Amino acid sequence: MSHKTKGRADAGPGSARRRRARVGWGYTAPTLLVVGAVTIFPILFSVVLSFTTVRITYDGFRVDSFTTANYAALLNSSEWREALLFTLFYTVVTVLVELVLGTLAALVLERLGAGRGWIMALLLVPWSLITVVSAQLWGYLYDASYGLATWFCEIFLGHSPVILGTPATAVGGMMVADIWKTTPFVAIIVLGGLVMLSRDVFEAAEIDGLNAWSTFWRVTLPQLRPVIGIAVLFRILQAFGIFDLPFVLTQGGPGTATQSLAILGYKTLFQDLNMGPGAAIATTTALLVLVCCLVFLRAFTSQASEGELR
Repeated sequence: MSHKTKGRADAGPGSARRRRARVGWGYTAPTLLVVGAVTIFPILFSVVLSFTTVRITYDGFRVDSFTTANYAALLNSSEWREALLFTLFYTVVTVLVELVLGTLAALVLERLGAGRGWIMALLLVPWSLITVVSAQLWGYLYDASYGLATWFCEIFLGHSPVILGTPATAVGGMMVADIWKTTPFVAIIVLGGLVMLSRDVFEAAEIDGLNAWSTFWRVTLPQLRPVIGIAVLFRILQAFGIFDLPFVLTQGGPGTATQSLAILGYKTLFQDLNMGPGAAIATTTALLVLVCCLVFLRAFTSQASEGELR
């Protein structure tokens, strides 16, 4: 092959793609390094730390040995089991309620004409608030002395409960605060899916004589599965790692009634300075979130595949 022929071969489409790929990697390399430094390295460091016995010294900390005792102690800890059960219960209840209320709100918004933009802007106000600020507001509402919620309870129930002072009402109050803040997020995502649906399918359902309820279950909901799946996935990730809302409202109390896995990990790692067990709590929490998301995605994709086959 002559030099000219070889040069033309090197200048083909494959060579251009390789050059573009090298340029792309060159531009993204700094970002990947930063992501690795601030995300991947801390995760790997936490996993390694969870298998160690760490001793705090004046100069920092020192690793004495590598062991699996942190995980054995974790599995035998009643406090960890209680935090796990609360986190699971909190995640399931809040996600289900937010999904139902968000879908209903999206259906109403989809039928509105004038004024939809203003209502959507009002809906996004709770979601746009920083969780710490939102928790402070709800803390004022739940205050036993001057809280508006306490005042309403006194009017309708005849007594003034300490809402954040008993386990059942503290858990319920925290869920209400979360649902109030996050339902608009689900509503906006579902609304985005609704406006993208084809009108031809609904016209065909109307011709077939389906009422509104049957149209929703047989036509609307199957087409919204991908959008609902995204909303639920995001909410599982957020709800399972809940920290700031209970930290501001209850500090995990009363007792350990609202102590999530994230709160337990914070107390173990930063208050008790038990670095090995704290890292084990963080690692197991991340694994549980990953397993929950994988199980949900598998169930969701299987249902979507069945819907397509039908």
